[in-house]
Amino acid sequence: MTSLHSLRSFAALTAAFSIVFLCSFSLIEASNGDFSVDLIHRDSPNSPFYDPSETPSQRITKAVGHSINRVNRFKPTSSLSTNAAQSDISSNGGEYLLKYSVGTPPVEILGFADTSTDLIWLQCEPCSICYNQTAPLFDPKKSSTYKKVSCSSAQCQSLLHSSCSGGNNSSCQYFVDYYNGSGSSSDGDLAVDTHTLGSTTSRPVPLPKTIIGCGYDNQRFTNANGSGVVGLGRGAASLVSQLGSSIDGKFSYCLIPFTSHGNTTSKLNFGSNAVVSGSGAVSTPLVLGQDSYYYITLEAISVGRKRIDLTSASESGNLEKGNIIINSGITVTSLPEQLYPGFISALKDEIHLPYVDDPTGQLILCYKSSLDDFRIPSITAHFPGADVELSSNTTFISVNNEVVCLAFVPADDLQPAAFFGNLAQSNLLVGIDVLNETVSFKPTDCTKL
Repeated sequence: MTSLHSLRSFAALTAAFSIVFLCSFSLIEASNGDFSVDLIHRDSPNSPFYDPSETPSQRITKAVGHSINRVNRFKPTSSLSTNAAQSDISSNGGEYLLKYSVGTPPVEILGFADTSTDLIWLQCEPCSICYNQTAPLFDPKKSSTYKKVSCSSAQCQSLLHSSCSGGNNSSCQYFVDYYNGSGSSSDGDLAVDTHTLGSTTSRPVPLPKTIIGCGYDNQRFTNANGSGVVGLGRGAASLVSQLGSSIDGKFSYCLIPFTSHGNTTSKLNFGSNAVVSGSGAVSTPLVLGQDSYYYITLEAISVGRKRIDLTSASESGNLEKGNIIINSGITVTSLPEQLYPGFISALKDEIHLPYVDDPTGQLILCYKSSLDDFRIPSITAHFPGADVELSSNTTFISVNNEVVCLAFVPADDLQPAAFFGNLAQSNLLVGIDVLNETVSFKPTDCTKL
């Protein structure tokens, strides 16, 4: 069994975009501001990658498969204020895409929004190995504000995976390996350029000198309709850190389940817009590790009135703090291995239907039923100071018209990290406050924000 200590040690050494120490990379010279952006799931009608020929079951099956592959990556082996900034975010294979622009003149990009990574990187010309993307690749030669970062710079030296084969006067090269079992990786030039967000006032908001990775060798990505990643982690090169004091260390998001219908988009908020408060809001401590993940502590999980405590399931009888990671880039939730058997047992006691195998071979607890006829028991995640009841339409999913499956898997030796995935976070306003070290939750109909 993989311990939390060994997981953190591994993450500190190998996780994609992990940062050794924080540097001050100021994107904006304006006063503290607040703004919101749209997050659009790939399978939403608002997404340019929406395929109307796919059934809801086909979309969810694809998303779960991609999500489980991503869990496996953690296996060892200006004059305008930002107050009105707004961008679109869509999803891809269970993930959410952020629409932004880069360069001068600006070129529109769709990047995966991910709280478990840091660097903002995109595919660039001339590309030696690139995966197919719908939009043209970004050509840095056409941007008047693009500038490579030198090896002697603090930006380069802060990256865990960088190289400087030509000495300090050469340009800095970044490298990212996703460890997902398929060899997915990206490397290229570390650079600065203007990162532009949309605006609620219809005026673009430029964020000059944003640290980005210009990827020329991007291998073995699947379902990659977007271009690269927009890191929202704690590392110095993430969008959150680069926005710095202007957002007071706060961001929040409200994810619409990608199984929902309609044209409404999910929201990503920064600064004072990101404060989670009011009736139903609860908060739990953020546990900071050596890496850039957002850890919180899962104490127990309840099915109806049956509570399964992690301490009683643990071999040591002790509760490890920071035992689960908030992750917007993974669909399914993986629970600590010790907790999973009791959780499954409690669900079986509540659901009196015949078990069936998942026809996709990906999920563990499945029943022969349509989702419309399936009575879903209430499931509550218990964190210190925060009991979070999960939305009933996000805990079980329909893999076809006749089979419904639990959207939770156990973390084990092959998938050592426990993750609170984006499906379980749907219809919750989730707020992360890095400075005050808290994560807040509020039950919310995200379609109405």
